[in-house]
Amino acid sequence: MSDPALGLTMLALIVVVIMMGFPTAFTLMGLGMFFGYIAFYEPHQLFTDNKVFDLMVQRTYGAMTNDVLISIPLFVLMGYVMERGALVDKMFYSIQLAFRRVPASLAVATLIVCTFWGIASGLVGAVVVLMGVIAFNPMLRAGYDVKLASGVITAGGTLGILIPPSVMIIVYAAVAGQSVVKLYAAAMFPGFFLAFLYLVYIVGWAMINPKIAPPLSEELTRVPVPTWMRKFQSAYSNNMLVGLTSALFSPSRATAIEADKERISYWMLCKDFCAALVPFALVAGTLWLTWWYVVIHQQAAAEAAVSGVQQLGTPGLGGGPAAPAEHGPPEGFYFWFGLCVVAGVLMLVRYYWRMDADRFVVLKLLTSSVMPLGILTVVVLAVILFGITTATESAGVGAAGAFLLAFQARTLDWKRTKEAVFLTAKTTAMVCWLFVGSALFSGVFAILGGQALVEQWVLSFNMTPVQFMILSQVIIFLLGWPLEWTEIIVIFVPIFLPLLKHFNIDPILWGTLVFVNLQAAFLSPPVAMSAFYLKGVSPPHVTLNQIFSGMMPYMVVIIVCMVIMYLWPGMTLWLPNYLYGG
Repeated sequence: MSDPALGLTMLALIVVVIMMGFPTAFTLMGLGMFFGYIAFYEPHQLFTDNKVFDLMVQRTYGAMTNDVLISIPLFVLMGYVMERGALVDKMFYSIQLAFRRVPASLAVATLIVCTFWGIASGLVGAVVVLMGVIAFNPMLRAGYDVKLASGVITAGGTLGILIPPSVMIIVYAAVAGQSVVKLYAAAMFPGFFLAFLYLVYIVGWAMINPKIAPPLSEELTRVPVPTWMRKFQSAYSNNMLVGLTSALFSPSRATAIEADKERISYWMLCKDFCAALVPFALVAGTLWLTWWYVVIHQQAAAEAAVSGVQQLGTPGLGGGPAAPAEHGPPEGFYFWFGLCVVAGVLMLVRYYWRMDADRFVVLKLLTSSVMPLGILTVVVLAVILFGITTATESAGVGAAGAFLLAFQARTLDWKRTKEAVFLTAKTTAMVCWLFVGSALFSGVFAILGGQALVEQWVLSFNMTPVQFMILSQVIIFLLGWPLEWTEIIVIFVPIFLPLLKHFNIDPILWGTLVFVNLQAAFLSPPVAMSAFYLKGVSPPHVTLNQIFSGMMPYMVVIIVCMVIMYLWPGMTLWLPNYLYGG
C-alpha cells in the first residue's frame, strides 16, 4: 500500500474508531504512533531508533508550549464556578416576568437565559442541564409542546461555544494560527444574530400556532409588588420615577409608610432611585463609550502615530516629512450616532413614562440578577477586544470575577469550589491530550502524503471559491452528525486550512462559519450531546425522539444564518477590521 493510501486509511479509521466509543485523544495518538512507525520504518534500524518517537516528543512539546492554550483553563474555571455557584434561578424568574406579555414567554426567557448564561460559562452541558432543571418542567406544566420546550433548551444551550469568550474559538485559533481576539470580534455579531433568529422562530411559531405555548396563568405573570409600594404610589405618584424624585425632596410621607414591619428610610429611597436610573445609565454609558472610542480614542491614537512618524523623519512622497494622515470617525458615523441617540432618548422617554410599580419591581429584579453577571461579561470581552489585556489575562479577570459573584451570592462553599477546580483540571487535561494527539496525527498524515493527496483531489475539480466554501461547510456539517466539535476542529479543519489561501478565502470568515456550523454538531443525532444532557434531567414520559424532533428546526435556522453570513460578510468581518485593521 502506498503512503498516501495509508494516510487515507488513517483518516477513515479515526472516524470508525471514534464512533465505536474509544477516547478521541488516545485514538489519535495510537493511530499516529502506529502509522508513523510504518512511515519511518527502516529494515536495519532498531525499534527504539524509529523517528516516530522523536516526532511524538516534538509534537507534544509544541502543543504544550502553545501560549494560546493558557487561557482555556481559566475560562473553563470561570464557567464551572458560575455553574456550581447556581446563580441562574433568580435570573430566569426576573426575565420571565419581564417578557410575560410576549408569546411563548417561558420559551423566550429560556432562550435569553441560555444565551446570557452560555456567554458567561461557555459550557454546553452545564447550561443544558441547568436550564433543563430550571425551565423544562415549568414549560411542560404550563402546557407547552414538548418539542418547543426541548428544542429551545438544547439549541439555546449550544450558543455558549459560539459567542465569546468561547473555548472552541481558542482551540480553532491554536489550530489555525489565527488571532484569538480577531476571532472573538468576528464571532460576536453572528453569535447574537443566530440567537435572534432562534427568537424569531420561537415567537413566530407561537403566533402561528398558539396551542404549542398557551398563555400563562395569572399566578405566573403576577409581579410581586410589596404592599408599601402601593401605599407609596398613593402618597406620591403612580409613576415610580416621579414619586421617588419627589420623595427625595419631601421624604416625610414616605418615611411614615411601613415597609415589611419597618419604616422606609431615606437611604432606601436613594437606593430605589438609583435602581430606577439603571436604564438611563446603560443607554448613556453605551453611547458615551462608543463616542469615546470612535471619536476621542481613535483620533488620539492616529495623532500619536503621525507624531511618531514625523519624529523619526520618515520621508513622504515628496522627500520631506510625511504628511499628517487623515483621521477621524468613519464616514456616516455622526449620522448613525445621532440616529442612535434619538432612538435611545425615545425609548427612555417611553419606558419612564410607563414606569409603574410592576415595571419598577421587574427592573429591580433584573438589576440584582442580571447586572452583576452582565458587567463581568462585558468587562471580560471589552478588555480583550479593545486590546487592554490578552485573552489569558482577561480569562484570569473572568475567573476572579466569577468567584466574587458566587461569594457575594453566598452559593459557593468549599465542596463546590473543589468540584469546580477538579472539573476544570479534567477538561483542561482532555483538551491538552487532544492537541497532543491531533499534532501527532496530522504530522504523520502529512508525512504519508495524505494532505497533499486531499489537496490535489480538491484542486482537480477546478472549483470556484463559493463552491469550495459550500463543499467544505457541507463536509463539516455532515461530520457533525457522528462526531463532536473537538474532533472536527483538531482532525478535519487542518485538512481544509491550507486550501483557503489557494481559493483566497479569509480564514477568519471561514472559521466563523465553521463555529456556526458546529452548533449543529450538538443538535444532530446520533451524537447529539445536547439531547442526551436534557434527557438525563427530563421527566420519564419525555422520549429521546421527541427531543430530537424539537432540535431539527434549529438546524435549518443554523443553515439560514450561514447563508446570510456568506452573502453579507460584513456582519463577520466589520468588527475585527475596524478594531484591528483589515
